[in-house]
Amino acid sequence: MEFRSIGDMHDALRGAVEEKGEGFEVTDETRLRGEPLDKLVYNAVFNAKGELLEEARRIIKGCACALGIRPASIQHLYEAMGKGECGGFTVPAINIRGLTYDTARAVYRAAEKNNSGTFIFEIAKSEIGYTDQRPAEYAAVLLAAAIKEGFRGPVFIQGDHFQVNAKKYVEDKNAEIGALKDLIAEAMEADFYNIDIDASTIVDLSKPEVPDQQRPNFETTAALTVFIREREKEGVTVSIGGEIGEVGGKNSTEEELRAFMDGYLAILGGNFKGISKISVQTGTSHGGVVLPDGTIAKVKVDFDTIERLTKVAREEYGLAGVVQHGASTLPDDAFHIFPEKGTAEVHLATGFQNMIYDSPAFPQELKDEIYRYIKDKLSGEWKEGQTEEQFIYKTRKKGFGPFKEKIWNIPAERRQKIGSELEDRFDYLFKKLNAVDTVDVVKKWVG
Repeated sequence: MEFRSIGDMHDALRGAVEEKGEGFEVTDETRLRGEPLDKLVYNAVFNAKGELLEEARRIIKGCACALGIRPASIQHLYEAMGKGECGGFTVPAINIRGLTYDTARAVYRAAEKNNSGTFIFEIAKSEIGYTDQRPAEYAAVLLAAAIKEGFRGPVFIQGDHFQVNAKKYVEDKNAEIGALKDLIAEAMEADFYNIDIDASTIVDLSKPEVPDQQRPNFETTAALTVFIREREKEGVTVSIGGEIGEVGGKNSTEEELRAFMDGYLAILGGNFKGISKISVQTGTSHGGVVLPDGTIAKVKVDFDTIERLTKVAREEYGLAGVVQHGASTLPDDAFHIFPEKGTAEVHLATGFQNMIYDSPAFPQELKDEIYRYIKDKLSGEWKEGQTEEQFIYKTRKKGFGPFKEKIWNIPAERRQKIGSELEDRFDYLFKKLNAVDTVDVVKKWVG
């Protein structure tokens, strides 16, 4: 699968793609979507020669553009949502930790079934590390998957939980913020036009007054907002998210939302466009609460908090509404309530990871190898009192990076079965979140 030279790469695409000036022309889309594209995206991820890896990514991006597939910001649609000019749906934001090409293809197929344009692909700061997927690679794979499935239109790619590490912030504030700026710049260069800033980790609950508790959060979020706005590409307004309550902590309040927004907007002073949405805590946790047998406890979401805070966010600040994190492991009877309560966006990750690992089509010998690695190399993360099932469940996400190529190369028929299972799940979620028949909404507000 690995090309040996740029010439070999271009030869493989002959008859399907031609380079014209600074762009590309797809002369035979059917041919491109066959083996040439599969080889191209493989090389965009795994080719050991940097110049070949970069060339594969450049060609994928150029072909996507030629076919009307483009990375985009959801900003203007969220502004319309904040004004009440569109709505009634919740946007699913989907984190893909492994088997990325096949999983993204399943998302596009489900979107096509539902005539949906309102979905986001995202990857968190932590996931970039432990899944070994830098922004440029992630974006290239998502665009290749769109080409493969015949998708057309905007692709929303988001940096999720670009988070301040509280411990590092205390040790060296400037270094921690500087590292986060470097990541934001890298993501924007890779056409991530949606960035979620998470400085909720440095909210200081020891302070008696709520504005003082939120101050480190809104000051840092404002500084990073300015950083983003000053680096936007011409014609692009990045959709920025803020966060007032760390997921897994206490539930957020209207007072906290107002304290954050008032302080944040005062710093921006009307000179820069602010955030388009705000993440809150409503009782969930990332990955869910794991019971000793490795199953997930049923968690109750505080939908009243979502409804109240969305009302404040929209009516007082013109935001799209609130964002729910840690939702993929919630019970199925919860999802239809999100659009009913006005939730702007729901973040979904661990549930899809679980489906991949637990699929009957996932090779047992590969799973055993990954679990052996986890128990050997990550034993230091095994907390006192955890059962083996709990440890494996909480840690197996870190198997995606070291075993990325082996997972990518699972036999095609097995990957197709896993992809079909994922497609059914995405189809279900699109319907429950009412993210259906939204292609025209996207065309109107995003273009």
